[in-house]
Amino acid sequence: MTDSGSLTLTATRARAALDARRGIVRLHPEVLTALGLQAGDAVDLAGRRTTTAIALAADRYASRRALYADDLTLGNIGARDGDPVKIAPSELAAADRVVLTGPASVIAAVDPDTLRLALLSKVVSVGDDVSLLPIEIGDGQREIVSATRRTLNNTLGMAWTTMVLNVVESEPEAGAMITTDTVVRWEDDAPASIDVPLAETGRVANLRRPRVPVPEGGEAVRTETPAKRTQPAPERPREAEHIPYDELAGAKIPAEELRELLDLGFNHREVLTVVGTDMTLGVLVSGPSGSGKATVVRSVAAEVGAGVSEIAGPELAAIEANTAADRLRRAVAELSSPGVLLVTGVDAIAPAERNTPLSTMFKRLVEEVLDDDHAVVCTTSRVDDLDTELRGRLEHEVVVPMPDADARRELLLYFTRGMKVAEDVKVESVAHRSPGYVAADLATMVREAGVRAAMRAKDGGATALQNADFDSALDSVRPSSMAGDSVELGGLTLADVGGMADLKQTLTETVLWPLTYPDAFTRLGIDAPRGILLYGPPGCGKTYIVRAVAGEGHANVLSVKGSELLNKWVGESEKNVRELFRRARQASPTLMFFDELDALAPVRGGGTDGGTADRVVASLLTELDGAEALRDVVVVGATNRPDMIDPALLRPGRLERLVYVPPPDASGRADILRANAKNVPFADDVDLGEVADELWLYSAADCAALIREAALTAMRESLDATVVTAAHMEQAMERVRPSLDPKQLEYLENYAEDRES
Repeated sequence: MTDSGSLTLTATRARAALDARRGIVRLHPEVLTALGLQAGDAVDLAGRRTTTAIALAADRYASRRALYADDLTLGNIGARDGDPVKIAPSELAAADRVVLTGPASVIAAVDPDTLRLALLSKVVSVGDDVSLLPIEIGDGQREIVSATRRTLNNTLGMAWTTMVLNVVESEPEAGAMITTDTVVRWEDDAPASIDVPLAETGRVANLRRPRVPVPEGGEAVRTETPAKRTQPAPERPREAEHIPYDELAGAKIPAEELRELLDLGFNHREVLTVVGTDMTLGVLVSGPSGSGKATVVRSVAAEVGAGVSEIAGPELAAIEANTAADRLRRAVAELSSPGVLLVTGVDAIAPAERNTPLSTMFKRLVEEVLDDDHAVVCTTSRVDDLDTELRGRLEHEVVVPMPDADARRELLLYFTRGMKVAEDVKVESVAHRSPGYVAADLATMVREAGVRAAMRAKDGGATALQNADFDSALDSVRPSSMAGDSVELGGLTLADVGGMADLKQTLTETVLWPLTYPDAFTRLGIDAPRGILLYGPPGCGKTYIVRAVAGEGHANVLSVKGSELLNKWVGESEKNVRELFRRARQASPTLMFFDELDALAPVRGGGTDGGTADRVVASLLTELDGAEALRDVVVVGATNRPDMIDPALLRPGRLERLVYVPPPDASGRADILRANAKNVPFADDVDLGEVADELWLYSAADCAALIREAALTAMRESLDATVVTAAHMEQAMERVRPSLDPKQLEYLENYAEDRES
């Protein structure tokens, strides 16, 4: 440590998705202690330039000599992987004023209030690049963060997660934390000078410590800020840019439906008179978030010669009612003839079962606007949460579905049209590997692949997008439709599952074939199996093999948690089940995985929960073989107590196949040991095949624990140990005992036969 209380560490690019582009760096816990810091304290970082970030603790196995930072923070420091970075404690000051610049589309769409909420608790310095990704802060402001995410998502689509802004001005100029009292403005909107006195309570902790100078030729390096633009930001509501109708990708069918409606209403009213009918142009456009609903509306309106006045519903819901009403009236007053009033995220304005002054006024406004020259088009990704009265006034409904493989291919070709792509990159393959991705997800994924290509080109590598760029982007950008419920597959396939050849063949036929070859079932005139139940003793790999099957078929995996479905209020549990299956259909091909199914769907009539479990079982039965078909969706349940599951779930047409997952035999145990030991340096006296022969009644989890314990035993002898010996394995076998019960094994092996008889 230096006299100034600082350290010089090596810059290392972090891979943690939760930290990415949020102004967070990670240090080894011992380094934090050496600097006198606690997790969450601010640190000054000095490379070719200086910035301030929030320091958190890295994993205890991380390097003590490394500073882990994302690409945005490394850019603010002016450092690359491997460069030295000087780090010292910093004391924050609450920011009085922050002025930013960014892409014109963001400036036009995001108002200063939303911008401040998105940047809340971030630490900025003049010249820094910052993202809109919010920091996950305390429970008291979690609701604000969630509302801000919804607003940005409805305003900009999922693209907001990768947009980068630049700090033009800040008071103070360095190490300023944005709070709810900070005046945050866009560069064009900021007045020439603002004199905001700083109250004593505005300071965080103590007085600021002088920042660490970064000498280079005797002077600190500064980043030039962009020249100020002369064009003012457009007023809201605004005419948004649109994609030409002929270039719309991935949503041709819903776009044509909407075009026919608007063309008939605006340009061919005489046809309605001849037929003897009439229509109003109230249209509800529904579909998954990020699927391009607003984009379709703008393009179609331009195609039929109508202007668009656009309002974001979540923004209106977040402001005072009178101000929201004024914005709505101004949007209506500025409608052209013909014109379309586009309201995105309308469920925020008119929620179901809650009549607010804003929703009442909006419903009345819809009636006033609808005439021969004006249309009201509302978009929503949550139809069930929309006021039924408003839904009745929007008499036409257009659905923008989740893009299938062909639509994803069209979207990828559109998003990469101006990029250099290597000849060996197959867009069709990328489209096949991205089920559940909506248009915004694909745009984000392509942008992420481009960033990786640019970073490689910066160091003298290939400039064209490579397959590896798309592979990395697919790993880091997950489909928004699966947010919170998807299972991380980690590249796992059936080849990684040791032994169990018969089981893998059965799962391939029952799970993979319906997801991969649905046309074959149609050609033969049969319905694909709806589901399968895996049962067997605990720790034998039921969950693991489901992940492997999903990875083999490039399917989305919805992991169903009982706590998300069960609700004591009447009707809520059934609604959760319906919503779950709706999402599965949207993100198809989808594998729905119900772990510990016996706890979620027990035999009906024996519960003490007021009938909640019985209603969940009834809803599951309805969804599995109800009126709405489960196309490209396979349900997989797992349990070690199959006798406790309601029998109605196990009949043909539902979870019709029961597959026993046995404990591994000697050959399977050897495969499992080798799979878990592939990175463990074993001595020559260790024969894993012989070890496997001695592990009767060891489950797959037990075998994995045995390898881990053997390595830890070697570490206990010496932290400098380089190999694991047979003696270490013997000691590990004394500590890790088999977990399987012979009586339970016998019962489970006979269960299927007893059930059939």
